[in-house]
Amino acid sequence: MIGRRTLLAGLGCLPIAAVARAADAAGVMRIDPGLDRIIAPSARVEFLASGFRWAEGPVWAARQDCLFFNDPPSNILYRWRAGDGAKPFLSPSGLQTPVPTGIREAGLNGLAIDADGALIAADSGTRAIVRIDLASGERRILADRFEGKRFNSPNDLCIAASGAIYFTDPTYGLAEGDASPLRELDQCGLYRLAPDGTVNLLDGDHRRPNGVALSPDGRTLYLALSDERQPEVLTYALDGDGLATERRLFRDMRAELAQGLPGLPDGIKVDARGHVFATGPGGVHVCAPDGQLLGMIRTGKAIANCAIDAAGGRLFLTSADRLAVIALQSL
Repeated sequence: MIGRRTLLAGLGCLPIAAVARAADAAGVMRIDPGLDRIIAPSARVEFLASGFRWAEGPVWAARQDCLFFNDPPSNILYRWRAGDGAKPFLSPSGLQTPVPTGIREAGLNGLAIDADGALIAADSGTRAIVRIDLASGERRILADRFEGKRFNSPNDLCIAASGAIYFTDPTYGLAEGDASPLRELDQCGLYRLAPDGTVNLLDGDHRRPNGVALSPDGRTLYLALSDERQPEVLTYALDGDGLATERRLFRDMRAELAQGLPGLPDGIKVDARGHVFATGPGGVHVCAPDGQLLGMIRTGKAIANCAIDAAGGRLFLTSADRLAVIALQSL
């Protein structure tokens, strides 16, 4: 059980009453005994840092032995390392110029690490997919247009073994959302950026495409819809060229949303055994590879995204104004 001293260390900027409420709300809801093979019954949610406007897009960087995560509204990339805590690493993280009228979130959002150890980011403010060398800070735009038109505000991404980048492009980063005069594309798309720079639209049917992740064998792509009308996680079968074919429903979160639980389908991560950690109403929905709900990890607030460390032993949670972690059963 987390002691009050541990919580105070992680939530130092919150009033004691708020800390107590956070402790009471945080925990694991066990729905199926299979969850015990993923999260030990003794595991508890621990809070590591707080005070962010909206924590997002965590990724574990094995070479640096640290976690990177974003605060997109503040345009700051943070680094968390055991013993050091969470500290700004890049500021500004995304848009490098003064924020123009019409941009709501100028910073980076979803993150991944490529085969060379560079940071690949959905840059909401620049409206592009970018590559950042973590040693030099050198920044390069990998893609910022589809068929000659600027993206809306890239939100999340994942990288296939081939080097292809799958990403979503909703309108969250634009101040006026779907009605923004900055929009050039009619769709909020799910895209594939090939290593040669070719961009393919995989699906343009959804209002609020958000989190994306790949199965361990790279044959299934997961997509979360942060849509109050369609709060779902979908899967796409990928062909030999990495293009999407059959689309199926993986997890319907309407019941949790109807209960008024905080959050919407958002970030997704998949572990080496194929278990899916999908954020949604109430917390992280931990699912078996077939979509069966095994349990839910809660922090008391909406959880935007999550990340698994290199050893598979910790799940980091970006939850509204806080960063949290829970131990996993390592392989």
